[in-house]
Amino acid sequence: MKHLDYICKVPSAFDVNTGDRSVYLTFDDGPHPLFTPKILDVLAEHRVPAAFFVIGSCAAAQRDLIRRIVAEGHEVANHTMTHPDPSRCKPDEVQYEILAANRTIKLVCPQASVRYMRAPFGIWTEDLLTASARAGLTPVHWSADPRDWSRPGANAIVDAVLGSIRPGVIVLLHDGCPPDELNPGTRAGLRDQTVRALSRLIPALHDRGFEIRSLPQRY
Repeated sequence: MKHLDYICKVPSAFDVNTGDRSVYLTFDDGPHPLFTPKILDVLAEHRVPAAFFVIGSCAAAQRDLIRRIVAEGHEVANHTMTHPDPSRCKPDEVQYEILAANRTIKLVCPQASVRYMRAPFGIWTEDLLTASARAGLTPVHWSADPRDWSRPGANAIVDAVLGSIRPGVIVLLHDGCPPDELNPGTRAGLRDQTVRALSRLIPALHDRGFEIRSLPQRY
């Protein structure tokens, strides 16, 4: 898969704030009933926007959170209906995953404008890219990944992002966890470290002269 088939960073030509040191926060695998509200609280405190790549089944279960995300000015984007491995899906399954997630988001919150798509596990296939294009979705990857899902500690998350930050960078974080990866008795689905890291990361980015902005309306 060619790197240019999806967006890893926002080119300055598509950023209306050309010349500014713009960066972009994105969150995958939610919404989560406990951690998405905490992340939204941190974003509201610092008055910065983000994009939430939501799983359709989670959106259906957390309708009020989808509405809150939209009401507070953030982007709701498509992360498929059930978060399967795209490389193991047939073309019709891929199409279902994308279209079902779109329908669910719009049913939950008709005000949502779904413009972006992110591949589960970051696995981009030709079928996924084709189905995204047919649905009118721009494929968005990332350029800074602190692997917060692995719970390396809040300090490690902050340091990893700051170490790779550049103008136009798209930061990958997680507010939830795919349902089939939640194991009773484990801490795998907890995002408390991400919440703590975010409360430090935003001021640190501002101190370095970066502006956290919404993804562009169009590429």
